[in-house]
Amino acid sequence: MLKRFIYTPLFLFCFISFVAQNSAIIKGFAYDKESGEPVPFINVYFKGTTIGATTDLNGFFTLSKLKAGNYTLLITSVEHDTVSEKITLKNGEIISKKYFLKKSVKMLQEVEISAATNDKVENTTVGVQKIDPIVVGKLPSVGEPDIAQYLQVLPGVVFTGDQGGQLYIRGGLPVQNKVLLDGLTIYNPFHSIGLFSVFDNDIMKNADVYSAGFGAEYGGRTSSIMDITTRDGNKKRMEGKLSASTFGVKTTFEGPMVKLREDGNTSASYLVSFKKSYLPQTSKYLYNYANPNGLPFDFTDVYAKASINSVGGSKISLFGFSFNDNVNYSSIAQYNWKNFGIGSNFLLVPSASNLLIEGVVSYSQYNINFINPAVVTDSKQSGINSFNTGFNFTKFIGRQELKFGLEGYTTNTSFQVQNPYYSFITINRSTIDGGVYAKYKFIDKRKIVVFEPSFRFQYYATIGAASPEPRASFKINVTPKIRLKGAAGLYSQTLMSANSDRDIVNLFYGFVNAPQSSDLDTNYLDKNGNSKTVNSSLQKASHLVGGMEFTLAKGLELNVEVYQKFFNTIVNVNRDKIYDDNTFNALQPSNLKKTFVIEQGRAKGFDVVLKYDRKHFYFWAVYSLTYNDRWAGNTQTNTVFNYPPNFDRRHNINLVSSYTFGKKLQWEANIRWNYGSGFPFTPTQGFIPQFNPSNSIGYNYTNANPMLSYLPGTLNSSRLPDYHRLDIGVKYKYQITSRNKLEFNFVITNVYNRANIFYVDRFAFNCVNQLPFMPNLNISFTF
Repeated sequence: MLKRFIYTPLFLFCFISFVAQNSAIIKGFAYDKESGEPVPFINVYFKGTTIGATTDLNGFFTLSKLKAGNYTLLITSVEHDTVSEKITLKNGEIISKKYFLKKSVKMLQEVEISAATNDKVENTTVGVQKIDPIVVGKLPSVGEPDIAQYLQVLPGVVFTGDQGGQLYIRGGLPVQNKVLLDGLTIYNPFHSIGLFSVFDNDIMKNADVYSAGFGAEYGGRTSSIMDITTRDGNKKRMEGKLSASTFGVKTTFEGPMVKLREDGNTSASYLVSFKKSYLPQTSKYLYNYANPNGLPFDFTDVYAKASINSVGGSKISLFGFSFNDNVNYSSIAQYNWKNFGIGSNFLLVPSASNLLIEGVVSYSQYNINFINPAVVTDSKQSGINSFNTGFNFTKFIGRQELKFGLEGYTTNTSFQVQNPYYSFITINRSTIDGGVYAKYKFIDKRKIVVFEPSFRFQYYATIGAASPEPRASFKINVTPKIRLKGAAGLYSQTLMSANSDRDIVNLFYGFVNAPQSSDLDTNYLDKNGNSKTVNSSLQKASHLVGGMEFTLAKGLELNVEVYQKFFNTIVNVNRDKIYDDNTFNALQPSNLKKTFVIEQGRAKGFDVVLKYDRKHFYFWAVYSLTYNDRWAGNTQTNTVFNYPPNFDRRHNINLVSSYTFGKKLQWEANIRWNYGSGFPFTPTQGFIPQFNPSNSIGYNYTNANPMLSYLPGTLNSSRLPDYHRLDIGVKYKYQITSRNKLEFNFVITNVYNRANIFYVDRFAFNCVNQLPFMPNLNISFTF
């Protein structure tokens, strides 16, 4: 079956290449003339015809199955002058071009055929949000604009808090969300203070968030994908940016190693980014009302990239990063994690074909440590490292596309825990898995129907489990202004988090990959109470999503989506374990001694997005209604317990607006308001003394000093108060020269000082709140 699956795309590729001999092909790249950076998502078409295409992320375009004749090629962009060239085509001819686009002196306000319009019509765009770094800057941002703050306003996305918040996308856990940076897996993309990610917005080229129903090119996760791509360094001249705020400092430098000339020679460039937080120091003086000892969040991020571009458009990049995070609550908890990675990706453009070949080879490593200063023996460590390689092939056939590829992962995970009540536990796992896929994109001649069937075959070699995963998406353009869309698919993964998703507050986020069957309670009850048995720790899910898009007016869009994700198997930490799994406890029930158990879950809801973006005014409104459920079965009592997970937020509203004004448009005002209904939590039923005999047979509990413990009530049966917060900001840009700019950005977070609860200290009977009223000034200099 596997051989047939691989050979079928190769046969189609050879057949299509034969047919192409009776037509012509023109392909090429569009670059920014000033920096040499590829210009993505712009229009390339023949004047007076319906033949056209949109450049991809690499600035690449191809027009195939063309009849011989004379044409006028046009390249249009909102930010660049239009390029026009007369071209003569012959049958069997393949023409390669490189175009360098000059920035427009005055940005066009209207373009007759826009790339955005083509994207809406020619792509299914189901369950996906394309993030523009420019739009990220329209939010009132603490420090420099950051994708972590922007993600919080996307439909279906929930952050659990300003401090130590985790990202949940349409009911999926953080471990069920794959984050890619230039094709390399990032295992923790967000710092402990939830306002900052590890990514530098100034070096981002593109970011796509697939919240449901993603295609077969992505594997190994059951909920969502966040795919981030960085740009190359400037190939013409050195430039950079320096910025400092009350939270931290950031620098970016880039420039040519081999300068790009007008003839499009082979060139090379570099790009370096550095971010550092000094919040623990500044907060003692500026925000001591939030915490007299200072806010204990410290991080350092470094990213570097070198790129080489050939004359024919092929490219290879080398990149590496080091992301570090430290949290020091001196008397409560100390956390630190490090994420290191190095990799290379490439793009090959064969001269005699309109085939694109892309690949990546990378290594990623993540380690996290926790220490409880009050209890020396209370500690946790976890680590994960992975080596992956992947290849993608794309063949363009007129408007249609055939894409296929393969990838492989070698992953090692370790988890260690020691506490005053249990023995030292160590779990180490090494796994190998791989996948192959094929995806076809069909667009009919009238551009009414777009259909993208795809199939992935994922094989987890270590546990001997295969997962065939059919997927598909479609769009029907009912009218130019009304579009129907939908997607469905099957997904799988073996990676799980080394903490329970029932925990309300837990900055420690470790990993275990493919737990052994001997550590897993393989017998479980499904949500309907039916007895089930599994033979591996493979986790599976199915997605179903549908929606409609409306173009209400110029610049005004309405998007509605309804979705359901059913997580057939979720491997979770067994919170009910009270026995060691050994021969002495052989007669004890497995649900009381196994380390991991199987649960089921479901996320369903709908999202409504209203967007207006025209001239100098931007408005974004999102409403999300979500229902999250988990089912945990007890095989001894033959009962199933239904509970909402800790991230179940029923209602979520985000309003964002930005307005640019002034004679030279040097002023910008931003505002954001967020409302979220309360998260579930487990109430306290009562308090009890807890003794710790420490395996001592002579322990005398009558004169011992017990620790105070509590009796929990029904799991997640209560709700925290609602959350809401208003942020405002004002920017001023002063253009010193054509290349030098000074920018001031003043932002107030939590304007009306709402006391949003972070968590409740059960023993001290006090609430620990999220971030209070916090003014922030950021100054940046671009050169």
